[in-house]
Amino acid sequence: MPTAVEIAPSILAADFAHLGDAIDAVARAGVSMLHVDVMDGHFVPNISIGVPVVASLRKATRMTLDVHLMIENPELYIGPFAQAGADMISVHQEATPHLDRALTLIREHGARPGAVINPATPVGHLSEVLGKVDHVLVMSVNPGFGGQHFIPEAVHKIRQLRDLREQHRHNFRIEVDGGIGPENVQEVVRAGAEILVAGTSVFGKPDPAAAVHTLLQQASEAFAQRV
Repeated sequence: MPTAVEIAPSILAADFAHLGDAIDAVARAGVSMLHVDVMDGHFVPNISIGVPVVASLRKATRMTLDVHLMIENPELYIGPFAQAGADMISVHQEATPHLDRALTLIREHGARPGAVINPATPVGHLSEVLGKVDHVLVMSVNPGFGGQHFIPEAVHKIRQLRDLREQHRHNFRIEVDGGIGPENVQEVVRAGAEILVAGTSVFGKPDPAAAVHTLLQQASEAFAQRV
């Protein structure tokens, strides 16, 4: 079972003109994971970064690169992103009719597989793959843009996943992405989340390192109460 909570700052919210400085700032705060949102303008209504940026990040940091594929036909890009240096690769249940195949492909390429569900997708849609994933990502906003408000119903999904994990003795970690900040971090951790993706609540602040410290302190307190 997971033994700690991690903050995964999302570089989507960072200033790309000073991305190296932003990464250094959160690294000094003790962050060990970066969240990398990949958008294609089709599966979600936005376009972001691709394989070359992940390759550049890999050269610049030893932190875990958590690559979130918000793209159509994710199977075509799993290999290139893994080869570029992705440590974790997450694919949406809604983006492929072959989720099991995609998750297997991620592991075959040496990365840790994760499944993602959008706000309108029930947790039950993942029932057949929960024993094959290293993490499950619950979207707490509709994917595509940063800075959105947290959708409260995500908390119920996190609890459902935690219950399923305990009932079936699975080992996946629960990740939540969207609208995470000081006002809700303890609620989602108490519900069962262990990886908290934070974009504007970290990189949108004057001092990203201080923002990370605040979130991590709150998350750790809630996790201690949970266990």
